[in-house]
This record gives sequence, C-alpha cells and structure tokens, in this order.
Amino acid sequence: MSYAIIVHGGAWDIPLEEQDGHKVGCLKAGRLGYHFMEEGGSALDAVEAAVRSMEDDPIFDAGRGSFLNSEADVEMDAMIMEGKNLDFGSVAAVQSISHPVTLARRIMETSPHCMLVGEGALKFARSLCMDTVTTAKLLTNKEFERWKRIKADRDYQARRIFEGDPGKLEKRGTVGAVALDRYGLIAAATSTGGTPNKLPGRVGDSPIVGCGAYADNDSAGVSTTGLGESLMKVIPARRVCDNVNNGMTPLDASIETIQYLKRRVNGLGGVIALDQKGHMGYAFNTPYMACASVDVNGKAAVFI
Repeated sequence: MSYAIIVHGGAWDIPLEEQDGHKVGCLKAGRLGYHFMEEGGSALDAVEAAVRSMEDDPIFDAGRGSFLNSEADVEMDAMIMEGKNLDFGSVAAVQSISHPVTLARRIMETSPHCMLVGEGALKFARSLCMDTVTTAKLLTNKEFERWKRIKADRDYQARRIFEGDPGKLEKRGTVGAVALDRYGLIAAATSTGGTPNKLPGRVGDSPIVGCGAYADNDSAGVSTTGLGESLMKVIPARRVCDNVNNGMTPLDASIETIQYLKRRVNGLGGVIALDQKGHMGYAFNTPYMACASVDVNGKAAVFI
C-alpha cells in the first residue's frame, strides 16, 4: 500500500512577504514526514516529525514561534491521534516544552489518560525526562515587540489576524499534519501557541478531539486551524470524517465543513484531510492557508 502526507501552517491573513517562508516550512515538514514512512515508519511517526519540524520554525504559531498570552507567558496546545483504535493524546496550556506534539504522543502511549493540562502536563513531561526550556527560548524578538503593540491597542481583537489586519502585525498560524502509511494507518496531529494576548489558561480547538484533529481508518484523518472559539462550536475535524464516511471526497467534505463553519457560527478557519485511498482535500475561508503535500506517487506540492 502506498503512503501520503498533507500538512498545513495555518489559515489566516498571511502577509505576502512571509508567504515564501510558510511554503518552505510546510514543504520541509511534509517531505520529512514522508521520508519517515519511506524508511518504514508509521503514520504516527510521520505526523509527529512533520509537526515537530514546524514547532522548531518560528514563522509558525507553535513551539518556538508561539504567541505570548496577556501575561507574557507561552502556553501551548497539541494533540495526536491514530485511526485504528481511535487512540489519542492531548496536552493543553503547557509551558516550557519545545515539542508539545511529542508530549501528546507520550501521553497517548505511556499514560492511562488521553489529556493532561498545565502544570500536570509539565510534571508528566519531566517524569519522562523530556527536555524543558525557558519562555525566552520559545520567544522571538519580533513576537515580544508584537505583544507590546497589541497590549497598547485597546481595540485589538484576535479575530483580526484571521480575517485581515490592516496593521499587518507579525502573526503566525497553527500547524498540523495528516498521514496515511503503507499499513493503512491514518494519523493526524495539530499544534499551536494559541491566539495572541489570550488569557492565561485559555484553551482553543487544537487539543480537543474532533475539533483540532481527528483520525479514523474507516473514513479520514483531519487537522484544523483558525479561530478556536468558533471551531470548537462545530467540531469540524469529526464533521469532515463523517462527511467522508457518508460518501464525500475529502475535498468536498472539507469544503462543506468550512461552509457550515461560516454559516452556523460565522467562523474562520481551514481544514486538511486525507482518506484511506490517499485522496486529499483542503478548504479555508480566511485570506490564505499554507499547505504542502506528498501524494501516493511521491509527488510533492506546496501552495498558499
């Protein structure tokens, strides 16, 4: 059986001067995940590797590029899921971790739980001897300057970064990946630093099963991105999978879900999907979404 992967680097108003960087980062992640499967790795290995790559790239809102919250701290969310047994691991509002997606996988594979948050998640990471870092290691100078400008803007709303921001503040997008391996396993993962200037403890859609990601070998794998407060209301990742299970292609399933998101809650975001046959789909209603893929024939593509 062939294998394939699709990744995203966020759906929002990506400035033109940053689009090449998003393409490079997404394509690098997609090729890395595909390489893991070429070498015999699983779809779980592929999505973890792809997302880790983007967590290391400060152009994205995940890991090292995460937004600061209202108290100038970094709190991150992530989840990973496999489609055979519907097992998943999730982490929310965690600090001091370079790769939240790896912590999510460790939760799935080595704990009796599905989700850990905050200080409990960090304690679990330390119990596994995972490396921890300071907030400064996760912070870029541009992010700190952006945070100061947002704090001075009393009218700032996070929605502006998704629908179009005339000020063109430095911004980034949530990251995610979906893969199908040679054994027929589908896996999905999503990682984010959340929205800028969020309240401490805020959790968005990314670590919530069925919202930020979903994987089911009987239908598809999905990763989402966008304004979490709207995405959580419609459970978009699971909706895409249900659409595929009801006979839609991943493309049509993705388009219908984003249309529903807009119609039902005036939501903003994007989805990527991959089914058991290696068919891919994506849709978004923001100005741009950064994506890359490597299909079952080994052909790579990148687009915004």
